[in-house]
Amino acid sequence: MTDKTATPEQMDGPVLKVTDLTQQVNLEADTLTILQGVSLEINRGESVAIVGRSGSGKTTLLGLLAGLDTPSHGEVELEGRVISRLSEDERAALRARRIGFVFQSFQLLPALTALENVMLPLELAGSERADGKARELLERVGLGDRLRHTPRQLSGGEQQRVAIARAFASEPAILFADEPTGNLDNRTGRSISDLLMDLNHEQGTTLVMVTHDEQLAGRCQRRFSIEAGIVTEPGAEAHTEVVN
Repeated sequence: MTDKTATPEQMDGPVLKVTDLTQQVNLEADTLTILQGVSLEINRGESVAIVGRSGSGKTTLLGLLAGLDTPSHGEVELEGRVISRLSEDERAALRARRIGFVFQSFQLLPALTALENVMLPLELAGSERADGKARELLERVGLGDRLRHTPRQLSGGEQQRVAIARAFASEPAILFADEPTGNLDNRTGRSISDLLMDLNHEQGTTLVMVTHDEQLAGRCQRRFSIEAGIVTEPGAEAHTEVVN
């Protein structure tokens, strides 16, 4: 098993490198190209937003970056490892050690308390202090008095805070967030945005978000846009085509 700690060489390079990434789907009479020739690098500790209209390919891109799917062509490297060449079991093991996720729909286990939801990935990783660390994280996200509450007893904003605590529990190298404020009202969404940015700065975790929230995107250090078949980064020369 690969050690959880990145090597000095990995620390010096980009945490995520994408080269000529293409994703296609074979239809009965044609081939649908969803992403074509995407190349980018994301450095350690950066906050990055990926914005675009529904159906533009941004969630597909996020899934490929996170190793949830494999590309039709091209490579995705996480800390120097080409994850698109790994088996599903190897990708799952890598995600458990080095990647965190925050979803729009929270994805909490309904039968577990907030504390148990955050403890779960720590226990699966064999942590000897899962309870203590989970308590610390829930205190950090402002839920120290909600440890024994199940998801149905929590508001949407509180559920997302539990999800964020769970995502940071494994001290990931990179955290992917898919519309983290999408199911929340404006005030709660701003609170969740503040929390994500604070934890990004405190822990040095690279943050990559898909979002429609222009205010949240504007707070990120870098922004990639998918619009009308083109992926651009304002101020950068590189661009790639994305076709629905």
